Order: sequence, then structure tokens, then C-alpha cells
Amino acid sequence: MLIHIDALGPSGPYRARERKPLISLAGARIGEISQVPPLYVRRTLAAMRAAPVLPAADRLSALDKAAEAFLHGTVAGLDPDGFAGLVSTASGVPLAVVRQSVEWVADVLRSQRFTRELAMPRGAVDEWHAPQTLDGAAVWTRKGDIFAVHAAGNTPAVHGLWPEALALGYKVAVRPSTREPFTAFRLVSALREAGFPPDVVTLLPTDYSAADVIIAESDFAIVYGGQDVVDKYATNSRVLTQGPGRSKILLTGEVDWRTKIDLLAASVSHLGGTACTCATAILVEGDPEPVAEALAERLRAIPSLPADHPDAILTVGPTESAREVDRYLHAVAGDARAILGGDTIVDELPGGGAVLRPSVHLVTSSAAPQLDIELGFPCVWVGPWRAEDGVAPLRNSLVLTAMTTRAELIDALLDEPSITNLYLGDNPTTWLRPGVPHDGYLGEHLMRTKGMIRSATSVATAR
Repeated sequence: MLIHIDALGPSGPYRARERKPLISLAGARIGEISQVPPLYVRRTLAAMRAAPVLPAADRLSALDKAAEAFLHGTVAGLDPDGFAGLVSTASGVPLAVVRQSVEWVADVLRSQRFTRELAMPRGAVDEWHAPQTLDGAAVWTRKGDIFAVHAAGNTPAVHGLWPEALALGYKVAVRPSTREPFTAFRLVSALREAGFPPDVVTLLPTDYSAADVIIAESDFAIVYGGQDVVDKYATNSRVLTQGPGRSKILLTGEVDWRTKIDLLAASVSHLGGTACTCATAILVEGDPEPVAEALAERLRAIPSLPADHPDAILTVGPTESAREVDRYLHAVAGDARAILGGDTIVDELPGGGAVLRPSVHLVTSSAAPQLDIELGFPCVWVGPWRAEDGVAPLRNSLVLTAMTTRAELIDALLDEPSITNLYLGDNPTTWLRPGVPHDGYLGEHLMRTKGMIRSATSVATAR
């Protein structure tokens, strides 16, 4: 049976005349996805803009219900096992990773009742009729009405960021990935079944030209992609880009790295190495080669398994795509010495597709250009760091795990603007918890404070 991913618009499901096939890793056609035209996008966004804002209590109640449906329910005809299997079959993401990611998204939905106000300034209130506004106060309000999401397809976990916008009162238009549109379809369906009106949260599968319309005619957007996407929207303050993480680990000399190998390996290989929080560079004070050798030994032990195997860790992709990544890796490695994956990182599976095996390379300098290269599998560059190198080699990191006891260094790392998240000690770069910002709070991007004072007699009753 073919799976049809239709648009979910203000008037219900819509099957476009133009559709693209959805193909499994084995090359079988498993479904098709609508490609709505720009006119449909514009009409949808106009209807969303005209829709009333759902009261906060209703939004939070609907998010709670959606979490249960998304995690445990039969949504749009698919039960949890059927959905997880479909995602794994289509994308090559290991089944265990899919299930872990789905639990994370459900956690985020449930947590909004407690986390949606974490970005709000201490001096602000979130309701105009709060007692503080009688004497004058700041009220936390939205800067716009519509938030657009250009979703990625590397893991379902990427859908753990944008639901905060719904909690804050935005209407959300989601453009799903054509690689893996099933998570976006299930989540939007669950949110609508849970009580969000169809003109408040929509699914708009489109081609690239219509996708640009979604961003241009929304108030704010979040977009996933590589450095080219980051560069494209660098001057557009309305667009929050989720590009390469270039997450790193620093090991200073007083720390015994031999006790940290499990943590290093987990930071590199978690979620099959596809997440922006996965470590792609490890800098070592002293000789980095023993660290690289021990890490390679640990990563070498990860088995190559089909994506639907319960013990699979590594992502499976089409064989030719895997070979392209292999060729690119060999081209950019340059003078870096391969400790693991030097011959090939491609391991073909009997049932079709190929696993991208882990790769460990040793570089000779903390300024090596390879330290800024991020690939979508467990690929890590290990190199030396000296105290006189300072913060410079650690810049532009979404996450930096610093295994150090040096307070002055920690202060310098915390003060460095291009290091987004700083973890200290035995915490992997992939650590996440609802309420702790991933790339800042989304509320920092979408909300503002508005000064307000009122008299007690100005309004008879609060709405």
C-alpha cells in the first residue's frame, strides 16, 4: 500500500496535482508526497494570518494531548511501530534512533507548560491583566503571527524545536523534508487532532520555489541545512538557521583522557553521527595520537546493521550516495592521517544500501582546516591544543564540552560569543534536556517586551 503525504491546510487534507515519489533505501516506491504550488501556499498563509490566536490554556492542553497521540496513538492510520518502521525504511535512520527521537519530541511537547516562559525577562509578565501592570510593567508579547519551519530529514529529533512557537501563540506552517516527511505529517496531524485548529498549524510540502514563498510571506522562520543555507540567510534577521554544529571536545592536560573514551565515542556516534551536536573535532593538550587510537578502537566495534535491526547505531543510505561521501572525505582529508576509515567508510549491506562506517583522522595543528568539516556520519578530527592557542581553535561551536579544571579558561570559553553551549566535565556534546536552550531559546527570536500600565477601572473583566 502506497503512503500518501498530502498537504494539511486550513480546509483539511489537500492532494496536489503534482506529486513526488517516496523511495525506500532498497529502491522500492513506498508512497508519494504532494507538491503544493505557490498560490496554495499564499492562500494558506493568508487564512492562517486571519485566524484567531488560541488561548494559552488551550494551547498547553492541546500540546499535552498531542504528546500522547504522537508517542502512543494511531495517527493518520499508522500506529507507533508502523510509523517508526516507515521512517527507518525511508530514511535509513536506525529504528532505535527513531524511537529515541520520537520520545524526545513528545517530551518537548509535554514540557511546554513549564518551559515556554524560560526566555521571558524576569521583569516581565505574560498576561496584560497581571497585577503588575496596574503600576506599570513589561508584558511579553509576540513579534509576529506566523512561524515557518523548513524541516530537515536526518532524524525525527529536529521536530523538537519548533513546537515552542505554538506554545508562544504563533501559527506554524511546516514544510516537511522529502527525504523523511512522515514525522512532520504525524506531528502536525497529532497536533490538529489534539485541538489546534487547522488554520493554526499546517503542513505544506512544496518544491524549492514555493518553499521560498513560505519564508518570504511568514513573519519568522527556522531553516535547516549546510553552510550554503547559513550563508543564504545570513543577512535575514527573520530567519533562524540551523546549520553545521561543528561541536567540539577539549581535553586539557590535567584530565585523564583514558577514563573518557566511552564519553568521546558517544559524542561522536550518538544518533548515527547525524546530529549537529555530535562531536566532529577533539582537541587534546599533549599528544593527541593515543586519544585518536583509543577512540578509533571503540568506534571500530560498532557493527554494520540494517536500519531496522534493534541494535543498529549507524545510519544507512543509498550505496552511491555513501560512495560520494567517501570520495568527498578522501578529498578533504588532505594531509590528515587516517586512524580509522582510511581505505573506505562504505560497508554495503546484503539487503540494499550501505552503512557509513566511523572515521577518525589525526591532524597536526589546532588551526587545521579539517577541524571545521562536519559530515553526516561519525567522522571526527583529532588534533593538538596548547594553552597559548587559547579560545581561537574552539570558536564557532554549537556545543563545546570542555574537560578541564582551569577556571580562567572556562571564563574565556563562556565569554566567547561563537560558542553557543558550554558543557563542562563528563557531559557529552549530545546531551539535551527540555528547558535547556539548544541554540538559544526560540522565544529570544520570536518574542519581545512591551511596556504597559493600566488603571483598575479601564477593563471590567479580564478576557
